[in-house]
Amino acid sequence: MHGSETAEWKQPHAVIVKRSRRAAGWLTVFKALVSIVMFLVGALILSPFIWMLSASFKVQADLFNFPIEWIPERWNPDNYLDVWAGNYNFLLYYFNTIKITFFTVLGSLVTSSMAGFAFAKLNFKGRNGLFLLYLSTMIIPGQVLLIPRFIVFDQLGLINSHLAIILPGIFTVFGTFLMRQFFLTIPNELVEAAKMDGAGFLRIYGQICVPLTKPAIVTLLILSFTSHWNEFEGPLIYLRDERLYTITLGLTNFVHEYSTDYTLMMAGAVSALLPVILVVAFFQKWFVEGIAGTGLKG
Repeated sequence: MHGSETAEWKQPHAVIVKRSRRAAGWLTVFKALVSIVMFLVGALILSPFIWMLSASFKVQADLFNFPIEWIPERWNPDNYLDVWAGNYNFLLYYFNTIKITFFTVLGSLVTSSMAGFAFAKLNFKGRNGLFLLYLSTMIIPGQVLLIPRFIVFDQLGLINSHLAIILPGIFTVFGTFLMRQFFLTIPNELVEAAKMDGAGFLRIYGQICVPLTKPAIVTLLILSFTSHWNEFEGPLIYLRDERLYTITLGLTNFVHEYSTDYTLMMAGAVSALLPVILVVAFFQKWFVEGIAGTGLKG
């Protein structure tokens, strides 16, 4: 009797173990398929950048060979020397881009963090309505503002200056929204305790709240940096003097009337892309945390 009960117990147990092993096997296969698909998608996304890097080391005559030569047969690193040491003023364009991006990013971090703190932690009449009104301006296409902005800057004498690019960039609606959402995650009790200790709003903002929002600040830094580093429309419209050009405009110098120096253009594009890669790679940890934290509280 006891032996038959043991056999009956072992039989369903064996079935459960067998099903568990089968499920684990299917799960392993599924994970392998997902990994393969993600690898292929990643390779597809990276292929233009890999081709750009390969083309920057090629001779012009080998650029459009088919099938594509991912590894050049004839290496030509002199492309980079021609870009940086040639007559293209690429170093000056690089400096102009760094200058514009630095002041624009710094300004956007200050204005967005202060506005976000005000909308999140300061109680004043019409706060939510004003924030919604400010947020609604995001639906206005930037192209609609080009002509009015150009007229205003022309009246102010800012055309053909870097200020015409820097000033609009330091005020960002998305940056304010991002910082407000993150400031909302800070407990109000912390702010009230600081008030009871005699701290003013500027001290609460600078010494208490800002250090706690480092992920959001880094997120805004990366988004603002990549946006303004790669900006083409603003410099194209407002800059006339070639000595004020940015990298994006400088790359157009490789396009001539009857030909285009594609290898030099690719070398310049790779050089322009390196700072973006370094910034994103260095701040990646805080960037992911900042994006995840913005949706914690509405």
